[in-house]
Amino acid sequence: MAKEQGRKMIAQNKKARHDYHILDTYECGLVLTGTEVKSLRQGRASLADGFVQIDQHEAWLHNVHVPEYTQGTWTNHSARRKRKLLMHRAEIDKLESKSQETGHTIVPLALYFKDGRAKVEIALAKGKKEYDKRQTLRERQDRRETDRAMSAARRRQRA
Repeated sequence: MAKEQGRKMIAQNKKARHDYHILDTYECGLVLTGTEVKSLRQGRASLADGFVQIDQHEAWLHNVHVPEYTQGTWTNHSARRKRKLLMHRAEIDKLESKSQETGHTIVPLALYFKDGRAKVEIALAKGKKEYDKRQTLRERQDRRETDRAMSAARRRQRA
């Protein structure tokens, strides 16, 4: 059997990039049961309400929804159980100290398979205020308008 290569995206948390300033990102492995892996291979998961909590020098992923495997039997997993993250001790200690600061949290950004292994990308983030969100949207809109104007000018120049 051929080994999987590359990166296959399962789920992304686009709302996290809107609601938080991303300060630092980490790639972590996940401790999963067999039915969770099969459900993820079908491309079904949601990171919407997920967060990471560090408890006794171990990182845990909470509130990530991995639906039950349809062909699973009594061995099926619960959909929103907490899952252990596989990280180096130094990374966990660094995240723990930074997340203690006011306004900082750890959120999952993406869930994917990398060379056949389930990985999650987590980020140390600081919550945005409402005016920061509006500013980000305004900057994105301005950038889009300038790109449109430049491409229109290039089209006129060619014609």
